[in-house]
Amino acid sequence: MRRGPLTAGEKVQFTDRRGKMITDQLVPGGSTQTEHGLILHDEVIGSSEGTVVTTVHAKRDAQVNQVHPERDVNKPWKSARAIGGWEYAVMRPRLADYVLSMPRGAQIMYPKDIAQVLSLGDIRRGMRVLESGAGSGAMSLHLLDAVGEDGNLTTIELRPQFAHVAEANATVYYGHKPSWWDLRVGDFDSVAATLPEHWFDRIMLDMLDPWNRLEQAHRVIAPGGVLVAYVTTTTQLSRLAEALRDSAQWTEPQVTETLERTWKVQGLAVRPDHTMVGHTGFLLVSRAMADGVEPLRKRDRATKDTYTDVDSESAEARDLAELELRDISDRKLGKVIRDLDRQVAAADAAWSSRGEESGTTTLDA
Repeated sequence: MRRGPLTAGEKVQFTDRRGKMITDQLVPGGSTQTEHGLILHDEVIGSSEGTVVTTVHAKRDAQVNQVHPERDVNKPWKSARAIGGWEYAVMRPRLADYVLSMPRGAQIMYPKDIAQVLSLGDIRRGMRVLESGAGSGAMSLHLLDAVGEDGNLTTIELRPQFAHVAEANATVYYGHKPSWWDLRVGDFDSVAATLPEHWFDRIMLDMLDPWNRLEQAHRVIAPGGVLVAYVTTTTQLSRLAEALRDSAQWTEPQVTETLERTWKVQGLAVRPDHTMVGHTGFLLVSRAMADGVEPLRKRDRATKDTYTDVDSESAEARDLAELELRDISDRKLGKVIRDLDRQVAAADAAWSSRGEESGTTTLDA
């Protein structure tokens, strides 16, 4: 946690009156290009958060077409965008702002999903957490903050380039590489095989095929530990849930997704914004059973088959009634058919009436 005056080397967030944000790193003698001129870093370094900085004129020779300068005569925006005098409030970015603005090599998890991982995964200070899939480091930064220096985060990343990006983003955020972070490069099974048995309190999986990693995950997690997996498609979700059940080593998986919608609040004009962050991914949560102990399972209704694939059997052997593809009673189905028959009859009558009126009008004419 940084306090006091803003210093060189740290990230700051510039926000104008329209709510547009720019995040940049302060460099002595440096500047930040905006739509309304330049923000000089020397005017920001040493100042306090919550101050306002004004842009200066940014017209430069590089903005002029050196070969055909006459072509810029009818392009007034080139000069207008360089005019100073525009004000920006200066703050240290929140972690959510930093994550959304930091350089990335892979798609990051949204703050709404990260918050759910920390809450549903019950990830707290002092815990030992294993993460697979560092990506650009968005989830890693939040896990590092959650466990703190008293805890430990071990991250396994398959691609060296992504591991480099994640480490760099964490180093810029903290000002140094966190000492409680063990970042390893390699495939999950190979690296996990070198980790101590039943040592981790929590496991976070953000990868393409988490169902193939459950054996090693159960070996390194402590009994009662929480597994959280982030997947983006329904097919991934189904395969992971069934793999957890088939292994008989994990509790019944719980699945959620989070939707986010912002609101406009201005006087009496209170309404939801037209855009929202909809589906980004599914979160699956399960807990590890002790070795040799099977989890308790809810008994399914004997008459309800949710596993048989309709296309896996011939038409003669397939019984659609037993599969309950449309879970509806005969009584309700009959009511629906009668209601539709009445609507069809009314539509036919109205059509016939319009036809007769049209024919009469034609004869009269």
